Amino acid sequence: MTKNMMNSVNSRLSDACGGLRLRTAGFILDSSSAELGFKRKKNHHIWVSILGLFLWGIVGITATVGFTPTALALEYNKEILVEADFSGRDLTDSSFTKANLRQSNFSRANLNGVSFFAANLESANLEGSDLRNATLDSARLVRANLTNALLEGAFAANARFDGAIIDGADFTDTLLRPDEQKKLCKLAKGTNPITGRDTRDTLFCP
Repeated sequence: MTKNMMNSVNSRLSDACGGLRLRTAGFILDSSSAELGFKRKKNHHIWVSILGLFLWGIVGITATVGFTPTALALEYNKEILVEADFSGRDLTDSSFTKANLRQSNFSRANLNGVSFFAANLESANLEGSDLRNATLDSARLVRANLTNALLEGAFAANARFDGAIIDGADFTDTLLRPDEQKKLCKLAKGTNPITGRDTRDTLFCP
C-alpha cells in the first residue's frame, strides 16, 4: 500500500470516528435534556400536589369554622351594671348570674341561652329581646319591659314578674311557677310579631 493510500484511509477513519463522537455527544446531550425535563415535570407535579393539599386544608377549616364570626360568651357575674346599655348586642350564652342590672337596656339584644340566674332586672328594658333558652331562675323582673320579647324554652322558676309589661311576649314552653303564671295572665295581651303567637295562648291563660 502506498503512502498516499494510507493517508487516505487514515483520513476516512478519522472522519468516521469524529462523526461517531458527534453523534454520541448529541445523544448524551439529548439524554441530559430529557432527564432535566423529566425532573422539572416531576418537581412541578410535587408542588401542584402540595398546593392542592394546602388549598383543601383551607377549605376544610373554612367549612368547619365558617366565615361569620360568632359572638364570644361574656361573663358579668355579680357585677353592678345599673343603667348599662346592651341594646342590640349579641350576648349569646353570656352570664349575668347575680348581677345588678336595674334599669339596664337589653332592647332587641340576642340573649339566647344567657344566664340571668338571681339577677336584678328591675325596670330593665327587654323589649324585642331574644331570651329563648335563657335562665331566669330566681331573677327579679319587677316592672321590667318584656314587650314582644321571645322567652321560648326559658327557665324562669322562682322569677318575679310583678308589674312587668308583657304585651306581645312569647312564653311558649317557659317554665314558670303556677302563681306567677296566674299573675302574668292578668297582664297578658297582644301577639308576638315574630312567632305570631298570642301571649295569652303561650301562657295557657283561661
